[in-house]
Amino acid sequence: MEAYTSFAAVYDTFMDNVPYEEWADYLWRLLQEYGIADGLVLELGCGTGSMTELLASKGYDMIGVDNSEDMLELAMEKRIESGHDILYLLQNMQEFELYGTVRAVVSVCDSVNYVTDEEELTEVFRLVNNYLDPQGVFIFDFNTEYKYQEILGEQVIAEEREECSFIWDNYYDEEQKINEYELTLFVQSQEDPELYRKYQEVHYQRAYTLERIRNLIEKAGLRYVTAYDAYTKDAPLYTSERICVVAQECGK
Repeated sequence: MEAYTSFAAVYDTFMDNVPYEEWADYLWRLLQEYGIADGLVLELGCGTGSMTELLASKGYDMIGVDNSEDMLELAMEKRIESGHDILYLLQNMQEFELYGTVRAVVSVCDSVNYVTDEEELTEVFRLVNNYLDPQGVFIFDFNTEYKYQEILGEQVIAEEREECSFIWDNYYDEEQKINEYELTLFVQSQEDPELYRKYQEVHYQRAYTLERIRNLIEKAGLRYVTAYDAYTKDAPLYTSERICVVAQECGK
């Protein structure tokens, strides 16, 4: 099943616990540290454009790339409401193309974990290096192996809202380091509020260690700079569930 089709319509509802504004402030501060106060910034795996919109509000000229047409349709609706001049591209991260370089690339909400093949992730990093300005910055987050093994693996998560609900089954394969999400959605019909339609999707994410991520970054030609525990300035721990990484363009 293709991911982020039926789920796209209710994605923002179930992601309302994500502190996008705090994350956007964090990214803005990091970008400022590296002298990037304006200019073109690319978001990989932009989804419905929540972060793209926030960074546009901070003065960046945003480009958003995602491989889900349904998610991008919602992002473009937000663009109409905000009036921001954002360019959205329907592309896979593994083969994205731009017309020129950008000052920075960002990727949030563990988008890189959806790239389950190491060679393909290396290609993502290679493309990032290719499209960054000299000394441009790449900031992204990823879910850790600890999170899949200890927090998500073999867990069932369910949530009910008035207009929709979901059941999220997790299966973690420690040998393959793949977490399989089986999503079952019940979405209220707009025509008949008494009717709920059932949808199912399957998602796959790969568990990466920070050491492996660093190796792939350097293999792709980028310069690894640093990593933080989630959206803090603290060093990553063994128990870190999400890690933010900073890399930099290092010659073409």
